[in-house]
Amino acid sequence: MADQEKKFSRRDFLKTSGVAAGGIVGGAMFGGVVGSLYSSQEDTQTAEPGTETESESASSDGEPLDDARTYFSRREDFETLAAATERIYPEDDNGPGAIELGAPYFIDRQCNEFWGRNAREYMMGPFDYTASATHGYQAKITRAEMLLNGVRRMRELSLEDHDDEFYNLDEDTQIGILEDFESGDVDVPGAAPGDFFNLLRSMTIQGVYADPVYGGNRDYGGWRMIQFPGPRMGWTNEIESEEFQEIEPEGLRTYQGGGM
Repeated sequence: MADQEKKFSRRDFLKTSGVAAGGIVGGAMFGGVVGSLYSSQEDTQTAEPGTETESESASSDGEPLDDARTYFSRREDFETLAAATERIYPEDDNGPGAIELGAPYFIDRQCNEFWGRNAREYMMGPFDYTASATHGYQAKITRAEMLLNGVRRMRELSLEDHDDEFYNLDEDTQIGILEDFESGDVDVPGAAPGDFFNLLRSMTIQGVYADPVYGGNRDYGGWRMIQFPGPRMGWTNEIESEEFQEIEPEGLRTYQGGGM
């Protein structure tokens, strides 16, 4: 019964979140394929590679987290981010979770792209957290800064209330902390209540299902779960068949690398 509830929860989450494979694959928010309020001024996050305290680490779920990062320079921050994504999209009988699919690295990469820096948006204010969603982005800080501030706030609460890092806590405790962020009970500097969690959840799902060229959906694991074959130039051979065709996924690299 527990397994059935977990499976339903994942499917129901995707439906109620309005996530569709086509929208994710073609989303305009991603950076080009080519191409903190908690610290002192000297300790501000600047996306400097190679500054992590350890060259190799592993998540609490045992998945390696030793790939190169472009924005989250502190290992503890990145492991917290990874653990949070795994709670949002956990491994189950349907397939791998967010960490195995590379969603944390997808988020890290996007934070250092146009999207994370809000490079194409007006950011001079005035800011109105109560404005309609149609008014566009309303925060004083960039999306990357919001994610970083939220992750560090998560660490802060974990250390204060549980005397341990977020990624070392048991699943139920991690979920409880995330629920506090979701409900808006926890303030994240520079962000409206609940905005950090909504952004984190959205980016986790996109990291699971976006084209692997963006850093997530490793080995097409997200697409395999929903039997999505990826972008193709045509379907002539497949549509002539009367049976459902299970097609091996292919991504943008197939065409950019001359795989056609």
